[in-house]
Amino acid sequence: MTGIFADPDDAVAGISDGSTVLIGGFGMAGMPVQLVDALIRQGATDLTVVCNNAGNGDTGLAALLAAGRVRKMICSFPRQSDSWVFDGLYRAGKIELEVVPQGTLAERMRAAGAGIGAFYCPTGVGTPLADGKETRTIDGRDYVLEYPIKGDVALVGAHVGDRAGNLVYRKTARNFGPVMATAATLTIAQVNRVVEAGELDPETVVTPSIYVDRILDLGTAEAAS
Repeated sequence: MTGIFADPDDAVAGISDGSTVLIGGFGMAGMPVQLVDALIRQGATDLTVVCNNAGNGDTGLAALLAAGRVRKMICSFPRQSDSWVFDGLYRAGKIELEVVPQGTLAERMRAAGAGIGAFYCPTGVGTPLADGKETRTIDGRDYVLEYPIKGDVALVGAHVGDRAGNLVYRKTARNFGPVMATAATLTIAQVNRVVEAGELDPETVVTPSIYVDRILDLGTAEAAS
């Protein structure tokens, strides 16, 4: 049963040191900032973080990096004009990096959620990204073997959730949220508001409640603050 929380600190309670944390967002679109801020306060460290990019400016994921809580980043776009926090840590040798092409990143998480043991993908063949990986020629084309990315925790940002735990997203803020929710042992979603079960049109539900363990209701949280 999905738990509904008004306090972000309660929503992230129990995340352990050394966890692999999947964090939704394409840049700041869909980034669950309140949950990430709560994770900083919670104190879990030695984390492996999986995200599309490696933080923007000084907020959200960048703040988690600046706090020294992340041991390794797995992402597709680690460097951009405002990724100075990650850039500084990487150049100083204080963080590990695994670069994964964007589509492969999404598929590796989808595979984890679908119970797929591994898959062959043509992306990265003949580049350093394929070094040390098994390759195979299928129907005349070369492929590289990729393994699923499983998370201990997923932090995702959705638009609306219901009390059963179903989620809908707003436009591009959807990005990696749906696949991350399926790929983690514990999925925590922040939503702008929570409605009663049955109020969401079933045809619009993107992430079913079976994948969602906790919901942070930002509407209630803001009213209480």
